[in-house]
Amino acid sequence: MESLYKSEKGKTEILNLYDQKLKDINIKYHYKEVNTSFGKTNLIITGDASKPPILLVHGSNGCAPIALETYSGLESHFQVFAVDVLAQPNKSAETRLSMKNDDYGKWLHEVMDHLNLKNVTLAGFSFGGLVILKALEFKDINIKEVFLTAPAYIVNGNPLKALFKVFIPMKRYIKTKNIKYVERFLKELFTEKDEFAIQFLSKVFLHFKMDFSPVPVIKSQAAKSIKTPITLIAAKNDLMFPGEKMIKRANKIFPSLKKTIVLEQSKHVQNDVDNKRIVNLIRDDFE
Repeated sequence: MESLYKSEKGKTEILNLYDQKLKDINIKYHYKEVNTSFGKTNLIITGDASKPPILLVHGSNGCAPIALETYSGLESHFQVFAVDVLAQPNKSAETRLSMKNDDYGKWLHEVMDHLNLKNVTLAGFSFGGLVILKALEFKDINIKEVFLTAPAYIVNGNPLKALFKVFIPMKRYIKTKNIKYVERFLKELFTEKDEFAIQFLSKVFLHFKMDFSPVPVIKSQAAKSIKTPITLIAAKNDLMFPGEKMIKRANKIFPSLKKTIVLEQSKHVQNDVDNKRIVNLIRDDFE
């Protein structure tokens, strides 16, 4: 299989940043690798093994250390499993799955089965939300509850806005290597400036073959079959997956929708204040 990395040098640079982020968040952890029918899957495990399990799923062009930082604080209340999603710039296999079928759902259930996770809570951001919803579509078993933040797969934003504000700056950066285009791209998506995101994505855009497939949306019939409680956190100023539009559709199609929140000041990627709010929401749910 042809690598998704354009060069070994580029891969090393990306994975060095992965290691640096993990070092910077300063937690006790260990790696676990499980073999699935789709390829080897890397996880970072932290927290107390006597506490309930929670599985974190990062967003597109991301990695487990970013998820651990986003959901920082859960490790004192849970045993935390942060997964490296396949075919993303991280330490899992480079097998690209389809968003059109149930591959992501099958894969995540295989991961949970290998870890022997029962009654597990799932939390995911953006593309991680699509992965979690695919898992719920595939089967509800062993999943206690899910928390989705600005998830893909419920609604999509205006494609013309995304083209001009996100994809064209990205393509200009790839052509010119001028960092101002990365900053322009991230300003549209991030509530606050994130220096690590600038570093990491500037390497990913140049050295990794990204998936530009259109993001589908869940069919109403599939959503209605989900019985697991869903807490949905949407971002009002989200260019990719607009918050109010998302809440409106979610209320119509998910009978198991437990709670909805709109982050009034947030773009697609939340700031630290909203991340802490989300972590507290998850923790309070278990107390």
